[in-house]
Amino acid sequence: MSNIIVAFSKRENAVNIRNILVKSGFEVSAVCQTGAKVLQYAEMWNDGIVVCADRMQDMHYTQMREYLPAEFEILLITSADRWADGLPEGVVGLPMPIKIYDLVNTIEMIQQMQERRRRKKRESGKQRSEKDRQIIEKAKALLMERNHMTEDEAHKYVQKTSMEGGTDMAETARMILTLLDN
Repeated sequence: MSNIIVAFSKRENAVNIRNILVKSGFEVSAVCQTGAKVLQYAEMWNDGIVVCADRMQDMHYTQMREYLPAEFEILLITSADRWADGLPEGVVGLPMPIKIYDLVNTIEMIQQMQERRRRKKRESGKQRSEKDRQIIEKAKALLMERNHMTEDEAHKYVQKTSMEGGTDMAETARMILTLLDN
């Protein structure tokens, strides 16, 4: 679940938006009035959504977008003519006056988009290089030959040893090759 930061120069507006989100089932992580405070909170979290107006007490939303980590999205709530020239990357606009239904659906859409991005990042991180695959195959072949294991048993052995040692499978395979090649 994304961290939601609500930031408006008028505290009353920020609290009203927070209350709407909380009543709609969202967890609001922070409410603030300045862009500096938003950036301070953003440093503590991996990703999130900043719900804000086009101007906070100390900065414009475009300045804040520049300083925010790429994993944060901005949901800009202001009159549509303020973004007539288009919105920067990572900013979604919601025209004033807002409808609760639109606010809730937009937050849900951004959260789903962030979840897909996280999932995609996790899955792409799991892919091994060809070199690592060859090292693992070599270690399994050596285990099969020396210890008379099946390929499945050799794979499970490398996997189990890597988990117990807290290393990835390629590093464990290198250690096995070093130990058994002598």
